[in-house]
Amino acid sequence: MKLSYRVEEGVTLGALLWEFGPGWRMISSAMLGGGIGTRSWVLNAQVVAGYSRMDPVDHLLSLGPEGDGVGMLTAASVDRYASAADGGVEAVATVGLRVPTWAAAPEGTPDPELAPMRLPVPGTINIVVRVPVAMSDAALVNAVMTVTEAKTQALVEAGFPGTGTASDAVCVAAPAEGAEELFGGPRSEWGARVARAVHTAVRQGTTAWYQHHT
Repeated sequence: MKLSYRVEEGVTLGALLWEFGPGWRMISSAMLGGGIGTRSWVLNAQVVAGYSRMDPVDHLLSLGPEGDGVGMLTAASVDRYASAADGGVEAVATVGLRVPTWAAAPEGTPDPELAPMRLPVPGTINIVVRVPVAMSDAALVNAVMTVTEAKTQALVEAGFPGTGTASDAVCVAAPAEGAEELFGGPRSEWGARVARAVHTAVRQGTTAWYQHHT
């Protein structure tokens, strides 16, 4: 993973880039490279608060390397990323918590903003996970569920009044070759490791965010 900086609209912005190279399959909810497929890189790019470009995919393509990859956007400070590992699984989370979101809120209910805040920062939680074993399509889908459950557990434990934010994104990367794991749930061997790594990273990121912004 590499951290780099660029200047846009007079603001210095960071980006995290994972260059996996060939031989990886990924599942993601990101705008660029979402779904399941062969990908060679992942980009988590910081953008300005109030980002309003209507071409986010083209924007991400201009920031990332050549070839097929996954691109995420966030207004959180990516240089404050949190990382954790468990049994060969690695997880990195960039955490912004400005606008709590309950997933099953009644229709039309506005998401509240946390207050008081020293800085007017928005919120997004982006999570990238690398597992060292191949996974079936079903296991990859299950792993995304596990990532989300572990993220929510960490937020609830920290007292955050929501299951996440409305713009959260996830990417799980696994080798394309090898015997495929069939399960990715939190009680499977690799799913449990994913859950623990994500939980630790999000808890660390959540704690750091509160310390910086409240």
